[in-house]
Formats: sequence, structure tokens, C-alpha cells
Amino acid sequence: MAEVILNNVSKKFDDTQALDNVSMTIPDGSFVVLLGPTGAGKTTTLRMVSGLDKPDSGDILIGGHSMQGLTPAQRNVAMVFQQYSLYPHLTVRENLAFPLKSPLLKTSPAEITRKISEVAEILQISHKLDNKATALSGGEMQRVSIGRALVRNPSIYLMDEPLSSLDAKLRADLRIELKRIQANTGATLLYVTHDQIEAMTMATHVGVLDQGKLIQFGSPREIYENPVSIYAASRLGQPRINVLPAGLFAGAPASADKIGLRPEQIIQGQGEDSIVTRVEHLGDQTRLHLSFKNHDLITVTDAHTQLQAGDIVKIQPHKPFYFGAGGERIA
Repeated sequence: MAEVILNNVSKKFDDTQALDNVSMTIPDGSFVVLLGPTGAGKTTTLRMVSGLDKPDSGDILIGGHSMQGLTPAQRNVAMVFQQYSLYPHLTVRENLAFPLKSPLLKTSPAEITRKISEVAEILQISHKLDNKATALSGGEMQRVSIGRALVRNPSIYLMDEPLSSLDAKLRADLRIELKRIQANTGATLLYVTHDQIEAMTMATHVGVLDQGKLIQFGSPREIYENPVSIYAASRLGQPRINVLPAGLFAGAPASADKIGLRPEQIIQGQGEDSIVTRVEHLGDQTRLHLSFKNHDLITVTDAHTQLQAGDIVKIQPHKPFYFGAGGERIA
């Protein structure tokens, strides 16, 4: 595996600035997740690293070596797409073996057999090795797709929303499996997702992108607890951070335009009255929807609460975030 560095990388497609002077270091052995809405630049970043697209300016280094002029094959990267990208006429075994048969890798037949067996066991598809790809379920096809990357020993794994098309249970299972594989193998992994749960549970580092710019880069905990802006703060956390006019509560800095309140930053039972508008029982937590001075906010409360719509709850902020008029963090 290898450290990957993006130095001032920019890319434009027609009139769209897909990446705007992005600099980022992906440490060797890290699990880096890129977060942001559609059009933020996440997939473009992956394609820059893979060599599928070339930057207009800037440089990408893998293992300390510039990738300028090198093809995807020469970069020794492995990519997993949202689509399964399998050969339908081949068996699972043949699909897994395919990348190992590249002349560049010079893998012996015995080594190919060993790697296929090892990866199939990890992904729990050993019993499907002789099935055609077309005979698999969607979850099994994505496991094979991930397996085709895992049989390699690339400098970095690049994954573009590989779990988004799976059902909730399988997605949760594969989240745990991918993190375990990454931790056990020491693999360097760059992963694109819209799912903040994937980011919080799998990532060692998160890169928050917006309209081609890297807004913040750090551990999930760091971005959750110390966001640089409203935008960064809204990328992580369930329920989503409440952003309200700063003047609703006493004690806001004079330059503050907005106050940001995560559930743990709202003390219940003290302060000013709010009205319960809805109670959502979600099993492991209960979300409390409140109306405070004609503004809506969401927090969490005791799973067995007896509160109902129309009840009054006193609330006050505790160590909230304050943001300026441009959304930047000021306190």
C-alpha cells in the first residue's frame, strides 16, 4: 500500500469546475471517505487518482512518485464502482481470477487459486465460486465486484459508492466487513459515499467536498465536534444539526448570524419553553421534534419518553456552535 497525495488538483468539464485546487494527503493504511452531495467532486477525485481522467493542473503522487503520464494500469490501483462491472458469461471464480491474469502482475496459477480462495472466504461467497455471475443476487454480485479488487495488491483501493444499491441489512454487514478487511490488511482506501453512517463507522479520515472545493479534512470525530462551517457540520450527525438564528438564545457573540445545535448541545428541562410537534420512536433512540419561537428543531430524548405532541419542554443551548453570515464557524 502507499501514501497518496493530491497537490493543487483542478479539473473543469466545459463550464463546470469539478475540482478546484484540491490538496489532500491520504496516509498509507488509512480509510478515507469523501462526503458531499452530487456534483461536489467526489467521483472526479477518484477518477483523478485512478488515471481515468487527467487533471488540468496540479499533480498526484502515489508512493512518492508523480502519476503524470501514467495509465490506470501503470498506477496499480483497484477500483470498485456502484455498478457491479462483472463479466456475465464468466463464473465467480473466473471473474475473481480475471484481474490477476494481467501480464503486468505475473501471478502464478497457484497464487491465483490461493488468493481466490482467501477472498471468497472473507466475502462469504466460497459456495458460489462455480456459479455464473448472472445467477447471483445483487448483494452477491457486489461482493464479487469488491472481491475482484481485493484479490489484487494495489497501492490504493478506490471505491465509488459500492454499497448504495444494496438493502439495509447487507449494507450494514458489508460496512463491518470492509472495515475489518481494511484494518487487517493495512490497505489504503479512498471511498466515496453520500451515507454519513458509512463515514462515521468506517473512516479514519473524512474529506468534505463542496462544488469542487475541499472544505475540511480530518477524523470523523474531529469534523463532528469541530466543524469549520455550517456546510461541514451538516455532513455528519443524525439527526442533522439544527441551524437557527443566533438571536433566538441569549449569549450569542455579536458577530454570530446562526447558532448550530446538535442533540447533545440541547439541554432539556431548563431554559425557555418549546412545543413538542412530533415524537419519533426509532427503537434505539427517540427523536423529539420541537417548535421554538416559531422555528423547528430536532433533538433526541429518552427512548421510553411519555412526551406527546402539544407538550411543553424547556430547552437551552449547551456549548453550541456559532457561525457568521457566510456560514463560517466563528465560535
